[in-house]
Amino acid sequence: MNRLADATSPYLLQHADNPVDWWQWSDEAFAEARRRDVPVLISVGYAACHWCHVMAHESFENEQVGALLNDDFVSIKVDREERPDVDAIYMTATQAMTGQGGWPMTVFATPDGTPFFCGTYFPKANFVQLLQSVTTAWREQREAVLRQGSAVVEAIGGAQAVGGPTASLDASLLDAAAGQLAKEYDATNGGFGGAPKFPPHMNLLFLLRHHQRTGDPQSLEICRHTAEAMARGGIYDQLAGGFARYSVDAHWTVPHFEKMLYDNALLLRLYTQLWRLTGDPLARRVARDTARFLADELHRPGEGFASALDADTEGVEGLTYAWTPAQLVEALGEEDGRWAADLFTVTDEGTFEYGTSVLRLARDVDDAAPEVRARWQQVVGRLLAARDTRPQPARDDKVVAAWNGLAITAIAEFQQVAALYASPQDEDANLMDGVTIVADGAMRQAAEHLATVHLVDGRLRRVSRDGTVGEPAGVLEDYGNVAEAFCALHQLTGEGRWLTLAGELLDTALARFAAPGGAFYDTADDAERLVARPADPTDNATPSGRSALVAGLVAYSALTGQTRYREAAEAALATVAPIVGRHARFTGYAAMAGEALLSGPYEIAVATEDPEGDPLVAAARRHAPPGAVVVAGRPDQPGVPLLADRPLVDGRSAAYVCRGFVCQRPVTSVEELVAELRDAGSTQ
Repeated sequence: MNRLADATSPYLLQHADNPVDWWQWSDEAFAEARRRDVPVLISVGYAACHWCHVMAHESFENEQVGALLNDDFVSIKVDREERPDVDAIYMTATQAMTGQGGWPMTVFATPDGTPFFCGTYFPKANFVQLLQSVTTAWREQREAVLRQGSAVVEAIGGAQAVGGPTASLDASLLDAAAGQLAKEYDATNGGFGGAPKFPPHMNLLFLLRHHQRTGDPQSLEICRHTAEAMARGGIYDQLAGGFARYSVDAHWTVPHFEKMLYDNALLLRLYTQLWRLTGDPLARRVARDTARFLADELHRPGEGFASALDADTEGVEGLTYAWTPAQLVEALGEEDGRWAADLFTVTDEGTFEYGTSVLRLARDVDDAAPEVRARWQQVVGRLLAARDTRPQPARDDKVVAAWNGLAITAIAEFQQVAALYASPQDEDANLMDGVTIVADGAMRQAAEHLATVHLVDGRLRRVSRDGTVGEPAGVLEDYGNVAEAFCALHQLTGEGRWLTLAGELLDTALARFAAPGGAFYDTADDAERLVARPADPTDNATPSGRSALVAGLVAYSALTGQTRYREAAEAALATVAPIVGRHARFTGYAAMAGEALLSGPYEIAVATEDPEGDPLVAAARRHAPPGAVVVAGRPDQPGVPLLADRPLVDGRSAAYVCRGFVCQRPVTSVEELVAELRDAGSTQ
């Protein structure tokens, strides 16, 4: 009997009609394996995963494979996004056994969950042979299988260990990390390493803060070049905005077409901060259109943001997005079609499959003549209308707490920067206004959804769908990212409620996830026991739970003046510091938080009767040092600790600048505030 029909996960529901007697992850599934004395197949994937769909079609929809699985195994299907703790443990096992990992992940385990053979995608013929071999080994070589499982569990325990060496994450380590990234930088194509190439959003966010602190021009150039290369490449949707998961090549041409919430949230934050620091028109446009993508394509009205858009459309990757020159002419007419083919590098040979091309910008258009920009925008609109008539990729509608936290933080920062550059003279001012209004509404609805649906009896739940919260408990990244988001929302709105909620989440994390020596586990002390308790300190596709928590602790400490949260952040970063020094590419979010602590972070409070229009507020946000917190409102505004005992000065607005809980005298002019913040940069 297939038991997936009542699942909340869209990925599990995709398998509800398989001829496999799937179980959801549960104690009952392992009890059934013990009762039947058979091994367990644990199949892990996610809804937008291309090769997960391929293996499902080839094997899990096949009657022969279903019969083999049903006769000789208990089969468990896991959504890695819903159960990151389960995914982390078995991914560590897979990497230990094979030297690599990925999805779909295929794990064979004993009835107590101990993995003894792991892999990823298997073509049908290989998978059938593997099932037969595992069945034979389980029946005839049980002792060897159990020994193998014990060795794998020992390896997992070592990889997930806490209590290792610590070091202060000081300026020398952060400078060394920036230097290491510079050595690994692809000066030709942007980014780091070769194919496949992933957007290095966290590394670039760190380098932006490093540039702010040190003035290092190379750190800024790496960010500028990589951001432009990605935005002009096929990995970026040139029509609707939003980034695909990664590029299959080293030069951002052909993407793996799934669009993930977490990537787009972190990239929105990157382009927003690049725009803030440089005024770059390309960064402005990409930030605006990525915010619009989040609000239009991923936001669920009245709820939060959905997890992803699928890589495939009707089983074909790229069906929605790729073009031929003839299709451009059909949509635009002969003259505009040929012009668009030249602009978007669509050729007769093609850059993708079957002679099609993924749209890329062949040249810069943001600084082009007004008539060129107008033509480009008109062509984009017509092509998007034509594309909307094609079949569209499915959307994974589950709401993940951690990823919604990333999106809320990014949109809150975008709203602040958009307000700085608002000008009725901008040719697309109406478009920017529309995006900020829609994005603001989506952000606030997502925050309310997390606060009212995902918070259950004071504890955070990982996922929800269709307004109903799921059973999986929140993991450390959920608590950290949501707490950071609530701190960002507090700064944007001046509402004390969000700061209070952030503090409650952080208190729970400190009480329930703490590990020896200042580290943190990824699961709570009362969570389901797995074969090991995960505690991964590295930043990969998303910030690690530890890095996410540190970012939340740093912001909350600065906003409240409570030093114990800063001390917890410093202790946690000390457990990551040795890795920062050796593997900078896998510690970007931790290094970004380290830059904030090294900077201060600065606490800027503007006492004003006009928090939205006061020039002092705009100056504080425009020139804020790395990781600074900025609040604005009436003196002693309830729920805003940084405004307590911060009066106007002679009836005028006043900015109070503090660093590490040590404050300067209040200033009342923009010039004085900017000078103070610039002086701050030179003393860091």
